[in-house]
Amino acid sequence: MFESEPPPRERSQLRERPRDDRRSQPRRESSPRRAEVPESYFVQDGIPGATPAAAVTIVALTRTAQAVVEGAFAPLWIRGEVSDFKAHRNGHWYFCLRDDEAQLKCVVWSRDRRRIPAPPDDGMQIVAFGQPTVYAARGEMQFAVTRMEAEGDGLWRKALELTRARLAGDGLLDAARKRPIPRYPRRIAVITSRDGAALHDIHAVIQRRCPSVEIVLVPAAVQGDSAPESLCYALDQVARWGAADVVIIGRGGGAREDLRAFNDERVARALAACPIPTISAVGHEIDVSICDLVADVRAPTPSAAAEAAVPVQAELRERVRVVAATLTELAAGHVTRSRRLADETVCRIEDAAVRRIDRRRLALEATAGRLHALSPLATLDRGYAIARNSAGRTIRSIESVRGGDAVDIVFRDGTASAEIIDVARGMPSPTPEPSAVSREP
Repeated sequence: MFESEPPPRERSQLRERPRDDRRSQPRRESSPRRAEVPESYFVQDGIPGATPAAAVTIVALTRTAQAVVEGAFAPLWIRGEVSDFKAHRNGHWYFCLRDDEAQLKCVVWSRDRRRIPAPPDDGMQIVAFGQPTVYAARGEMQFAVTRMEAEGDGLWRKALELTRARLAGDGLLDAARKRPIPRYPRRIAVITSRDGAALHDIHAVIQRRCPSVEIVLVPAAVQGDSAPESLCYALDQVARWGAADVVIIGRGGGAREDLRAFNDERVARALAACPIPTISAVGHEIDVSICDLVADVRAPTPSAAAEAAVPVQAELRERVRVVAATLTELAAGHVTRSRRLADETVCRIEDAAVRRIDRRRLALEATAGRLHALSPLATLDRGYAIARNSAGRTIRSIESVRGGDAVDIVFRDGTASAEIIDVARGMPSPTPEPSAVSREP
């Protein structure tokens, strides 16, 4: 623009051109980021840069170049290979895009990173969307990138791997933390789009299998830039409510880029923190999303999620009937066995009582026999007699009597009074009783 002084003819033409005749100037496309160059940067008299006295300042030149570049190019897509990628601590990304013959410095401002799933790797072929501009502070041309896509799904695949590694490091993918789904839920919360096919499929399956189960819709966006925040908010609402038995989160089928909200780390962590058992039903059977890995149960489609959440009511009725018949049979058998056991117990108790009474009677008879053998009456029956003094006390020793004492002699069948004539110490020799034949009349 400021290469050399124009020839005289061109110079006069430039001088004759009115400054306010805008129709004679080339039309430039408007750009939201177009740099405006203040008139104070240029010399008012003469052509800027034509003479040493009219030298242009560096800031005027770079600002002019910035305005020309931004005005000449609308935002566009470019293709190239990534090299020298650097992530600055302030959040900006700096790298170069190159091909076989040229290279271009690129920048991704921190405010634009949310649209890019992951930072690119050196050597990765990408297409980037942005605005060519000039960085006036350094006088360098650069490309401000706002969107980026790798050849194939390289960036999204890398973002998925990085997210999965972080979640696995926190233990959110461990099988040990998976919770079982209740077998007989009463209320199911469904987090999906209000107008999507997923809600219709879930409702149809649950109504067919078990109409008594209540379905509560928690609407959320399932695709687009606002989908992750919407899904996190819906999960927070369900957790605060706390009245659901199962949570189904998902959407119907779609392209891979339509399912990116379910690969978002924020959604995965909110799903893992949900206190209610969860089923992920992202309707894309080919790929497994991050939500599928974090949820307690993964279903390939919303219909499969509904089937996994509720049983078939007819099967439940049949099972209840079978269980009731089994319980009735078991109860009848138990009553019969209890009655037979009671009868046997009564017989055993009666036999034991009889045996115990017999044992006690025999013991009593034995004790009575021993007592009878020790009884004085039994001694008297054997021919012995008991001597008592006048006081009625039994005379146990010869030392207790003297000649002339009166005594009573107790026999088996009566008592006789006697007087002691003589006392002799020592045991007398036994005298045989006279037989009945030799006894005198």
